[in-house]
Amino acid sequence: MKKNKLDIFSKLASLNLLMLSLLLPSGFYAQSEKKHLKEGNTLYEKSDYNNAEKEYSKALSKNKNSYKSSFNLGDAYYKQGKYEEAANQFQLLTHSATSKDTLAKAFHNLGNSLLKSKKYQESVDAYKNALKNNPNDKETQYNLAYAQQYLKQQQQQQQQKNKDKKDDKKEKKDDKKDKKEKQEENKKDQEKKEEEKKEQEKNKISKEDAKRLLDALQNDEKNLQEKMKKGKTKGVKIEIEKDW
Repeated sequence: MKKNKLDIFSKLASLNLLMLSLLLPSGFYAQSEKKHLKEGNTLYEKSDYNNAEKEYSKALSKNKNSYKSSFNLGDAYYKQGKYEEAANQFQLLTHSATSKDTLAKAFHNLGNSLLKSKKYQESVDAYKNALKNNPNDKETQYNLAYAQQYLKQQQQQQQQKNKDKKDDKKEKKDDKKDKKEKQEENKKDQEKKEEEKKEQEKNKISKEDAKRLLDALQNDEKNLQEKMKKGKTKGVKIEIEKDW
């Protein structure tokens, strides 16, 4: 149900995003300004937004304070996908609007431009300002709901991203700790092996020392045997008791 609701908002908002206000010239204009503004509107209605932008810029060069030329220039930017330029244009218009109606339209189109730029929080704020000046505008209400849905998704994604980043940092810290512990264990094992090697070297005798020791033992055994042999062949004096 929630997904269907979002789809409905998406369809409605998509339509509303394209339904930008086009202010037609009215009242007295200098002839050259009126000519460029009128030509710009004709091109705009033919979807020739690039040349419409040029005509609106020419009209502004004749009268830099023309609110209608400025507003329509913002529309032409938007239709060409120049959302940053459109947002800047409508942002300026929010400071020079002469009525609540024109101010609401400027904030509405500012919200559209920001929404297309995926600046959802700023878009929500712009739509809310539009509704302050025209609370009953259905298009702005739908677009506000649409922007709020995307803002919620963006916040959830950011929270998940922060969580993943924190988990990744912890994992790297644990890996670093495990690596350090492993290095310390390897160091201890190496030291133990070196100690055992030193002990073996200490107790080890050379081949020459072993030969000398063996020769000495053999000589001692030979001398002992000779002494024993001499003791057996030599006469032994035996004392005999007197017989009373």
